[in-house]
Formats: sequence, C-alpha cells, structure tokens
Amino acid sequence: MSRKQITFTLVCLFVAVSLVLSGCATAQPTEAPVEETAPPEAPEVATEAPVATEAPVEEKKVATFIWTQEFDTLNPLYTNMWFSEITQQLWLAWAWNFDENANPVPYLVTEMPSLENGGLSGDGKTITMKLRDDITWSDGTPLTSADFLFTYQMSIDKNNAVASAYPYDQVLSMEAPDDTTVVMSFEEPFAAWQATLWKGILPAHVLQPVYDAEGTIDNAEWNLNPTVGCGPYLLAEWESGSFARFVVNEAYWGPKPKIDEIFFRFVPDDASQVAALLAGDGDLGTFIAYSDVPKLEEAGVKIQSVKSGYNEGMFFVINEEFSPGMADVVVRQAIAMSINRQAIVEDLLLGKTGVPASYWDSLPYYNTPPVEDYPYDPEAAKAMLDEAGWVDSNGDGVRDKDGIELVFDYGTTIREVRQDTQAVVQQDLAQVGIKVELQSYDADIFFASYDQDGPAAKGEIEIMEWSDTSNFPDPDYYYWYCSEIPTDEYPAGANWQYYCNEELDELFTLQATQVNPEERQVTFQKINQIFHDEVVWLGVWQDPDLWAVGSNLQSYKFSGVTPFYTITEWDLAE
Repeated sequence: MSRKQITFTLVCLFVAVSLVLSGCATAQPTEAPVEETAPPEAPEVATEAPVATEAPVEEKKVATFIWTQEFDTLNPLYTNMWFSEITQQLWLAWAWNFDENANPVPYLVTEMPSLENGGLSGDGKTITMKLRDDITWSDGTPLTSADFLFTYQMSIDKNNAVASAYPYDQVLSMEAPDDTTVVMSFEEPFAAWQATLWKGILPAHVLQPVYDAEGTIDNAEWNLNPTVGCGPYLLAEWESGSFARFVVNEAYWGPKPKIDEIFFRFVPDDASQVAALLAGDGDLGTFIAYSDVPKLEEAGVKIQSVKSGYNEGMFFVINEEFSPGMADVVVRQAIAMSINRQAIVEDLLLGKTGVPASYWDSLPYYNTPPVEDYPYDPEAAKAMLDEAGWVDSNGDGVRDKDGIELVFDYGTTIREVRQDTQAVVQQDLAQVGIKVELQSYDADIFFASYDQDGPAAKGEIEIMEWSDTSNFPDPDYYYWYCSEIPTDEYPAGANWQYYCNEELDELFTLQATQVNPEERQVTFQKINQIFHDEVVWLGVWQDPDLWAVGSNLQSYKFSGVTPFYTITEWDLAE
C-alpha cells in the first residue's frame, strides 16, 4: 500500500468518527423561538466506520526482450548458441561473470584464484576454488562442490552428446575435498581457464538420478524445462516458436531483482524485431542490422555497441575428400581477393564498422603486428587462377581443372544482411569464374550438430558464414584442432571445416599452456600468419554486440561476455 492510500483511509475514518460524535454531543443554549414547534427528527447516524477496501495489487514489472533466435536448449553443456548461453545469467550461474571491461567478477566463488591467494599453484597446473557457503538451488538444496564435480563428469562422459568436452577434457583430475572447495589439476598450465571453465553448473541432485537410470542426461527433461536453477530468475513457461517467461526466484541467495518478469518474444527475422521495437512492444533487442540503426534511433530507441570479440566471417571446408576445389589454397586466396568486402561494409552496414583482417581482430594484443589483409583485386585473382590451371575450358563461365568445376555451396542463416551479403559475393565471384549456389537456413537447422545431420557440421556447405569469436576475452579456441573433426564416433566435433594442419595443432596446443603473455603473443603471430596464408578464415565485418534499448529500461549495464551480469539492478520506469 502506498503512502497516499494510507492517508486516504485515515481521512475516511476521521470523518466517520466525527459524524458519530456530532450526533451524540450535548446541545448548546440558544435564543427561545418565537413559536414553539416540534423539533425535526434527527437523522440516523452511522455507528460504525466504513470498512476500508483492500489496496489495489501493484502491477508486475515485465521487461520484454525480442529474440530473433529461439533457445536450442537450456542445458549449458549442450549448446554453443549465443542466445542460449547469455540467458544463463538469468536462471543459472557461472562461477564468475565478466564486467563491462571484460574483467572477471566472482559470483559463486569468494574470490578469483590467483598466485597471491594460493588459488593458483606456482607451476600454474593446479587451480583451487573456494565457493560461497550461502548458495542454494531454487528448491532450497545447497549448491556445493559436488555440483561442480558432477558438471565436470557429465562434460567428459562419452555417453553424453555434449556440444564439446573442451576444456574439461584438458583437466587431469578434479577433486571436491569439502563442500566449498574445488581443486582442478592440469598436465600443463592452462592459460584460458578464466574464459572457458564453469559456464553454467548442473544440479547433481536433479540430474544424477536421471544419469543413473538412463546412463546419459541427453534426454533429461531438465534440459528443456529446468524447474530448478540458482540464478535470480526461474523459467516459468516456454512455448516453442512463440515465447519464454522467466520469473523471480524467491529463493535466490543474492539481491532480489527489481524487474518481476523477463519475457522473451521469439520473432522470425530482423524486420519483425525492428517493428516490435519501433511499436514500443519490446524493451530490448539485439543483433541489430546497421541499416536499421537510424530509424530506431529516430524513434527514441538507444543503440549501444559492446565489444564482444565477434567478427562476421567465412569458414571454408578445407578437405580434399569433401571439396577438391576448395582444398586448393590458390582458390581460397583468389576468393579472398575477389570479394569487395569494404563495399559490403559501406553499402550494407552504412560504413559503421570495418573489415577484420584477423580472427583475433578484436584482441589487438594477440594480433600484433597485424597481418596484412588481402586487397580487393579481382584481376590479380584471375591471373592466380590461370597460373594454377583453373581455366574455363568449356566456355560455361565457370573455371575448371581436371574435370572439377569451381562450383561451391555457400550457406548461412536467413538474416537479411547475410542474404544480401550472399548476393554480393555471388556476383563478385562470378566475375572471376567461380560459381556459388546460395543456401539459407533457419538458425536451428544451420547450426544443428553432426548427429542431428546439420548441413554445416556434415561438411555439406563449402563456404559457411556466421559471426564468431574466440573464448573472449581470451584468444584460445578449439575449432581447428584435428581431433575436433566430427565423426560418427565423435559427433560433438566443432571442426566443421574438416581442416587438419599439424603445425597449427601444435601452435594451438602451445598457446594454451603459455601463461606468459609475451610468449603467447609470439605464438599467436604464427597462428595468424597461417590463417592468412592458408585463408583458413576470411573476415567480412567487425561485429560487436549491438543492443537496442527501449526508453522504459533503466539502470542497465552490458558486458561483452556475460551481458546480463547486473540483471538484478535493471529496472523499468514507473
């Protein structure tokens, strides 16, 4: 009840009591009337004060987030999807979050392990975490080191078709000596531990019985309907293809959120998201196309750019068995020189971003000195292809060699800006005698895993486009290990390029052990040079997170790693 409502009720009571008292008061003497008449009958006076009505129930504060991709799963071990991962700050928890400057912030742990506090051993091979002792799951069960140990075990268990066992497969041993202590040991120092470990903890008391009964947690109901969480919100409802609702977790061990409900509305495309934001039907949107920024800003929607390490780029299937033409490095170099990527940035993205020269473009320290990007020079590309024997022998406009034509499938998601990019690339490559056949997919199909017959994972698309980053803010990543090539025996493999380079393997393995930044920088110089020379990846545009914020949303703060790390402080205008 508000202060105004309390005042109104007291006034009503005072008036009622005054009426009662006035009816019972003794009459004061008056002048005698000229003529005696019978006094008028006194009106009845209420003897009880009116009963105060209940205060109106305050309206819930509901923030609406517009999402162009629906969650694939809510189990953190089974997803690499950005839209799924970032929601974990709402209902689950990472051991630590990252602030707006990409610095780690303790969350489930009392402090970040370091040499100074004894959390890191002198040789860098052992990490000891001390957990808070007041953390509980939403059902009241304490969250302890047993949950961390269970998460590790489920990550590496081959009966679970997780998105990737990395980095838990780098752990030599893990122990939980007591409820608030977790000890991890590595065979070699693991430089990327802060950016890769403990992105979501599993509730052992919920999933252990499932594993014991079925030998896997692949089909656990909790994966899609997590009734138990440990974050400030809980999943209340998820209607596939439409929306998901998260409500306040009343058992949350941290500060209570100011917003009562987070409502995710799933829309099919960028245009639908923009329309909702312009109509005031959404408080937050993301993955905003640069071409939509002016009209959103004109309508009063704030656009906030946050560095998150992401770059839009092309991944190539570099494997003789899958694509003999693409396996030729000269062909990939010619592709790099035939696409006018700067024109794509200028025309499709209004010149508001740039062309990344390196996969690690957003981490300057590990891209120093920067490699020199391929120039737009289609005439030089033609000369290279001619010299390598790729000529149009039958006059159909497509180059060929030894019976193999340079015809490639080029696939991506249905985002409008990506389909526009495909059209430009198709025209540019046609001018040098390379034909691409365009494929567009819903995100859930395009990014489906090997065992789900995903076209990218199966190596069916020779040119793949999406936005990606390393384990930002760390440069480490596992995509290109030979051991990550997916197979029937290892369907979780992330090397969808089917590219195996033993030298690159050794360099990626080395950098992961280098805790000395200067030594690691030198290793990444070598990695960057291989990426450039072999055209392992081709940058199209720098892709920081673009958040569209409605006028009602207040006190928000974004991180490029854990965007909702301050979600309990976010508020809506009254």
